[in-house]
Amino acid sequence: MQAPVDANAVRAWLLTLQSSIVSGLEGLDGQPFLTDQWERPGGGGGLSRVIENGGVLERGGVLFSHVTGPALPPTASAQRPALAGRPFEAMGVSLVLHPRSPYIPTVHLNVRFFVAYPGAGSADAPVWWFGGGMDLTPYYGFDEDATHFHQQCQAALAPFGPDFHPRFKRWCDEYFFLKHRNEPRGVGGVFFDDFSELGFEQSFALTRSVGERFLPAWLPIAQRRRDHAWGERERDFQCYRRGRYVEFNLVFDRGTLFGLQSGGRTESILCSMPPVVNWRYNWQPEPDTPEARLYSHFLQARDWV
Repeated sequence: MQAPVDANAVRAWLLTLQSSIVSGLEGLDGQPFLTDQWERPGGGGGLSRVIENGGVLERGGVLFSHVTGPALPPTASAQRPALAGRPFEAMGVSLVLHPRSPYIPTVHLNVRFFVAYPGAGSADAPVWWFGGGMDLTPYYGFDEDATHFHQQCQAALAPFGPDFHPRFKRWCDEYFFLKHRNEPRGVGGVFFDDFSELGFEQSFALTRSVGERFLPAWLPIAQRRRDHAWGERERDFQCYRRGRYVEFNLVFDRGTLFGLQSGGRTESILCSMPPVVNWRYNWQPEPDTPEARLYSHFLQARDWV
């Protein structure tokens, strides 16, 4: 007999995860995150933890949301069209960190849980699923950083079987890809969605394992690179490459689109955007430079572990 779905347990873990991540990041940065609790007129609300102009983080958001609504928006039912229009409950923690140093990579984590309830008068059972993952977006890459990040992703999934890491790694490479640029957003990580195949208890355990691996995956990289000297050239390239992050989030990202389509809090949804960014017309890096190496070496799908 399968364990019953326990949305309250998921919510409690998500809030604990948010608190532990913020604590770890405050230890790195040296400055506190502000706390902003909000309510959503359509049902539910959230807790946004945000830092701007910190010692290490130019902007960072670690965001908890728990929203309900009368009908799943298109981004949530795209893979399950039979569920379109059902009442729903969605909760998750999402973070994006934009460090000031061009040598510390931008990083993203998301862990989430959805329940689609049967409509009035229906005898159907609720349908639930988990999703999430984390991915790394360097500007000046280092092989040891990419390898470490992917090793931690692999370790998070290893207890659940040998097939999950290669499958979720490939899914990440395919998902975080800018089709209009024909290039990856970064060096990848892991990504999964619409996931319920292990039953509630083990699917929840897998999601917890991914979320709780975030700090071990990213903090050592930030600590290694935080004192690396940089100047105007590196900053200019960082701001240019940040534009790719904006393009992906606004054009492709299901989480951003779900938040906006479901009437989420715009200020929290868009705090994932970098604070300073620029675009140039038809720009290409000079050959045999560190900037060119980002394209030729790091923005290529490969097995890092």
